[in-house]
This record gives sequence, structure tokens and C-alpha cells, in this order.
Amino acid sequence: MVQNSHESPTALIAEDEPLLRAELRRALGAAWPELVVCAEAQDGFEAMRALDTQSPDVVFLDIQLPGASGIEVARCASGRSHVVFVTAFDKYAVAAFEEGAVDYLLKPFSVERLQTAVSRVKQRLNSAPATLNGILRALTANAPRMSYLRWVTLRRGQEVDLVTVDEVCYFQADHKYTLVYTGTQESLIRKPIKELIEELDPELFWQIHRSTLVNVNAIAGISRDLRGRMRVRLKQRQESLPVGESFAHRFREL
Repeated sequence: MVQNSHESPTALIAEDEPLLRAELRRALGAAWPELVVCAEAQDGFEAMRALDTQSPDVVFLDIQLPGASGIEVARCASGRSHVVFVTAFDKYAVAAFEEGAVDYLLKPFSVERLQTAVSRVKQRLNSAPATLNGILRALTANAPRMSYLRWVTLRRGQEVDLVTVDEVCYFQADHKYTLVYTGTQESLIRKPIKELIEELDPELFWQIHRSTLVNVNAIAGISRDLRGRMRVRLKQRQESLPVGESFAHRFREL
């Protein structure tokens, strides 16, 4: 957004370490007294919700966040808020500057370095935030590779089925457990949805609601109900799945 000169600028701090989050807020208060920290987030999902509800002018964003990654948050903030990346790793710095990020703070940062970042943000406030498509590609390419969950164990009475995650249409939270839906069956597994979020490939399974992960290959299309709320239609199942507002940005880009 373009900052109105008559309003105090607002910021979101997205950092999972409480002490670092508090230190950044304190340091910003000293370096930029007029800045209003309108929200703080300790994970990516909180950060995306804050982007939707608070519409901050600038986001101080840790790239490595639990839940939804900082890359996902940056995708949500692209073109909406100015972004200053904050991280302990320097391998993304060149791409960050080349592709539109306002600045890049390496932890631990000095008072002088933060003041430089603040000056750069102030220079950008009256211009539209950059679209970060280039840096998002670079960050994704440089992100550490991990081994993702490949199958789940489903119980049917005395029988046990091994189902590859490719066969799963969607996962849905059920208290401390998770319901697994394939094209032909439903089953309960003893694993909370929060663990699955960390273990599944985020390119294959999109979180569309705080309680739902959907296989992108199982999506038939998108529709809206009478209130305009977005729903995902599935290829192999009759039900449709509600899309939470914090996750709707994925489909607006399609």
C-alpha cells in the first residue's frame, strides 16, 4: 500500500523467537518512534492472518518460520506491503536486493544496520510495494531440500493399508487426530494436522483452511457460495471444501 503522509506508518513483525521478536520491536521503537507495530506473529499462519486483517505498510519478515514458511508469507505480502527480510542466513541477500525487497537484515543486526534499513523503508513508503515474484523463485530454489512424507498407514478393522500421499485427496483435522480422504475411503490417523503440515511437500499439499490440507492434483476447480466465500471442488469426491480467507491468496493468483 502507499502510505498516507497524515497517518503513522504501520508494521508487522514476523519472527518465531520471542526474545528476537521483542528485541526487534524495541530497536524499531528507538530507531523509528513514529512507527506503529500493529501486529506480531510467531509463525507463518499468524503472519498471513495479520496481513489480511491489519494491512501493514511494512513487514519485518523472518524467512524461516514454522507453519507456513516466510516464503509463503512473502508471497502473500507481495505487492501489498514493503518487505524487509530478517534471517540468520546470508545466501539470499543478493536476490533480495535484486528483486525488490526493501532491505535484508542479518541476525544479529547492529543498531546502525537497523537504522539503515529504516531509512530505506522510509524512502519507499510513498511508492507502491514491489512485486516479489523474482525473489520468491530464488528463495524457493535455495531453500534446503528435505525428505517429505510419502505414505500414510490407514486402518480398516483388522486390516492395514499403506496409501501413498499422491492417493490422498485431502487431510482434515479432527481434534488430536486427522481424517484422511482418498477417492474411495475415509480413515482416521493418529497424527495431528500440525505435524502433517511440516511433513508434507508444500508444493503438493496446500493448506486452504486452518484444519484442511488439499492435494493440488485432486482439485477440480474453485467456486463461490451465496455469500461469496471461496470453496474448492474435488475431482474424485462430491463434497467441496471451504477456503479460509488467510489462504485465499493462492487461488487469486491463478
